Amino acid sequence: MDRNQLFELLKEYLKDTAMIMHSLQSEAVARAVAQAIGEDVNLWGGTALLHDIDYEMTKATPDRHGHESIRILEKVLPSESINAIFTHNYEHNGAPAPASVLDHGIRCCETVTGLIHAASLLRPDGYEGMEPKSIRKKMKDKAFARNVSRECILECSHLGLELSEFLKIAINAMSDLEKS
Repeated sequence: MDRNQLFELLKEYLKDTAMIMHSLQSEAVARAVAQAIGEDVNLWGGTALLHDIDYEMTKATPDRHGHESIRILEKVLPSESINAIFTHNYEHNGAPAPASVLDHGIRCCETVTGLIHAASLLRPDGYEGMEPKSIRKKMKDKAFARNVSRECILECSHLGLELSEFLKIAINAMSDLEKS
C-alpha cells in the first residue's frame, strides 16, 4: 500500500481528529528520525502513522491495544512494522519488550509528540523558535504532560541519537507538519 492508502485505512478506524493528528505527528517525526539515522523512511513513516490504528476500539482496555492492530494490519504491513506496533504498548498488552531499532524508534517518536505538542500550546509562537533545551526542562517537570513517558523518549539512545539531537529533529518535523 502506498502512503495515501495507509492514511485512508487509518481514517477507517480513527475518527477523533486529535488521534489522527497524533498519528500524523508520529509519522512526521519517525520519517525525520529515519532519515537522520539512515533507516527506511517509508517503513518508519507507515509504521508510525498506523501505530494507534486500534486505539478507538481499545481505549477502555489498554491490555488489548496492539492486539487489534495485528488483526487489522497483518496483511498490510511487513512483520517488522507489526512487531513495532505491538511492542509500542508492551507495558500493558503482554507484547515482548522492544528489541529492534524500529521498535524503539516508534516508541520514542510517537511519545515525544505529546510532550512537544503540549509545550507548543503554552507558547505564543507554537513550535516556531522552540528549542530542545526548553523541552529538556519540561521533561524534568513530572507534572507537565504527566502521561508522557520520559523513559520512552529516552529510548532515542537506542537509535544512536543524543536526547537534544532527537528533540531537535522532532521539533522540526512537527513544525514542518504544522506549516504544511
